[in-house]
Amino acid sequence: MNHDDVLATLLGRYSTGPRHLAEPAPDDAALQRMAAAALRAPDHAQLVPFRFVLIRGAARERLADLFEQTAIAAGKPPDAAALDRERALRPPLTVAVVARIDHGHPLVPAHEQWIAVGGAIANFLNAAHALGFGGKMLSGAKVRAPAAVAAFCGPGETLVGWIAMGTPVRAPSGREKAAPGEVMRDWPPEA
Repeated sequence: MNHDDVLATLLGRYSTGPRHLAEPAPDDAALQRMAAAALRAPDHAQLVPFRFVLIRGAARERLADLFEQTAIAAGKPPDAAALDRERALRPPLTVAVVARIDHGHPLVPAHEQWIAVGGAIANFLNAAHALGFGGKMLSGAKVRAPAAVAAFCGPGETLVGWIAMGTPVRAPSGREKAAPGEVMRDWPPEA
């Protein structure tokens, strides 16, 4: 394993929005590898406080209906609701991310479980990138809409959002991230 190549892959990952994703989407073999990478995220007590729900094929039309209905229920005008519908249909694959946080766990506090969920999402997206796919995590008010929650969640679960996935059809925009020095400090701070 060439560590420089692995690091270059990680440093080259960027989010790709639904407008810039096309077929093919990850196939079952790629999705299995992406899920395996998600399962390697730090996870105290191996609770696996997340699951992924695949929305592809004809199910994309049902998701579009749900997005449109959710927008209408939120009071959006018809043109905005139609745009929400289109957002569900654009990506070749959408993956709903559902968290299962055990707030009463005797060993692992909720914040550590949420860290595991975030790590799983990051690993899932990093693996997709390494396999040549693109994606973007999307959320917003829809994740709290009762119809969306009922469609994806069981008791005690939280709809985190959706990952739009496919093959990128454009290069990254070049927007710079924060510099590493902006997110790291020595401790204790110098007086």
